[in-house]
Amino acid sequence: MNVGSNGIPARELPLSARAPGKCIVFGEHAVVHGAPELVFAIDLSTQVFVKKSETNRLNADSEGTRRNDYFRSALELAWKDHSPVDVRAISRIPKAAGLGSSAAFVASLAAVLSSASGGIDRPRLAQQSFEIERAAQGVGSPGDTSTAVAGGFVAINGGSGELLWSIRAPERQWDVRRVSDPGWVWVVAYSGIPRSTAEAVRAVGARLGAPGGPELLEEFRRVAKHGIDALGRGDRSSVAELLKKNQELLREVGVSHPRLEALLEAAAPASEGAKLTGAGAGGSVVALPVPGKEAELVRRLARAGGLPFVVRPVPDGASLVEG
Repeated sequence: MNVGSNGIPARELPLSARAPGKCIVFGEHAVVHGAPELVFAIDLSTQVFVKKSETNRLNADSEGTRRNDYFRSALELAWKDHSPVDVRAISRIPKAAGLGSSAAFVASLAAVLSSASGGIDRPRLAQQSFEIERAAQGVGSPGDTSTAVAGGFVAINGGSGELLWSIRAPERQWDVRRVSDPGWVWVVAYSGIPRSTAEAVRAVGARLGAPGGPELLEEFRRVAKHGIDALGRGDRSSVAELLKKNQELLREVGVSHPRLEALLEAAAPASEGAKLTGAGAGGSVVALPVPGKEAELVRRLARAGGLPFVVRPVPDGASLVEG
């Protein structure tokens, strides 16, 4: 297979691959319904190690295919050989925190299985990773998996940058474009409240289908579009204000949480703008620090009960780890 200079080449097992987590800046939930989304890959990652085995195992668990929907879906959709494999996954991304732990696992595992199946180009890896994650969750959009595959900043259904690929599902298509990195530092903080992406997506879908829902979706669309444009031109103050507006919309569709609100309140004196990131109803917040107050912001979030991380965008997506 011709995978191109930026694809995943053919290799034999044993293999290892790594993929980054993600942070959604604008547009979570609304992207499921075709609105724009802005996401960037963060310097927290998942690495998988895969070798042939006598039975399928995930982190030494021979029941992994039964217990882990993502593992089972990856074997069904990305593994042409179908022989048993032993997979060990090591992650720095908190689970169920809205920071892309499942997408990073799926993209790194799909990269290995596809490499051992003859190689794969990056657009196809993005499509495959989306299909694996959606098969496991039952709902969703390709923002998380495309970011794990692409790295850097990406816009879904928005922006004017280079078209990386289009992701297709029976009900719609999402275009994924590159957005330039303004070089800012961000802070994310996990609330300690795990959440279910599938449950939150279904709840928001019901709200957007109720009276007033189409108007809410249009406002999500407007905020994300302006946010993508503002970040692309490095307009920090506009991005900060749009973060606050996006949070107001997320409150209105019911996916905020008292712990998230406490973190946002604690962050306010040291951040220019902040919001929840990911599915919500728990999970994490993202804040754009006041320049020079990054350490203060981290302290404030930690004192408020969060698990904070200073994160920077990473330019590289899923890739094999040599050696």
